[in-house]
Amino acid sequence: MRLLVATRNRHKLEEIRQIFALPGLELLAADEVPGLPEEVVEDEVTFEGNALKKARELGAASGLWAMADDSGLEVEALGNEPGVRSARYAGEPCSTPANNEKLLRELEGVADRRARFRCVIALRAPDGREWSVEGRCEGRIIGAPRGANGFGYDPLFVPDGHDATFAELDGATKNALSHRGHALRRAAELWHGLLA
Repeated sequence: MRLLVATRNRHKLEEIRQIFALPGLELLAADEVPGLPEEVVEDEVTFEGNALKKARELGAASGLWAMADDSGLEVEALGNEPGVRSARYAGEPCSTPANNEKLLRELEGVADRRARFRCVIALRAPDGREWSVEGRCEGRIIGAPRGANGFGYDPLFVPDGHDATFAELDGATKNALSHRGHALRRAAELWHGLLA
C-alpha cells in the first residue's frame, strides 16, 4: 500500500520512515508524486487544523491515503509561543537561525524556560475519513545553541531528564524521546489495521 507523506523535508521523512515502518507500506514524499500543489498554506490556528488541512489537500489531489503532521515549540513564559508559527517565528522567509535568535531574545532575563514540543499527525483516507493523534516532549530552552544534529529549535531544547539538547543526541535517542516519535508510535499502533 502507498501512503503519501505531506512533506518535502528529507530530515522529517527519514525520521518518519525510521519510526512508522509498517509491513507492506510504501511511504512517498510529496515531491515523489507528480501534480501536487507546491505548498499547502498552513493558516489554521491549531496543530491539528494544519495537519488535517495538509492531509486533505494532498490526499484529494493525489487520490492516495495521505498523512501529514504539524508540530512546533511552545514556551510557557511566552504564552505558548511560537506554537503554530514555529517555522515562521521571525517572519518570512523561514530561517532557522533567525527563529532561534528571536527565541533567545524573547527569553533574555526570563528564569522560567519550560517548554514543550508538540506534534499532531493526521491521516486521511481516499473516501474522506480522517484521524489524528498527538505527541509531546516536555523540556526547557537553554541560553545558547549546542549540537549539530537535528534541525529547527533542536540546538536550544533539552528534554526533561537529560542534559543534552536534541541536536546533541543521536537519531535513535531523539526519536525515542521526541514529540514526533511519540505521535508516530501512537499512530502506528492505532492505524496499522487501516494501512495493512
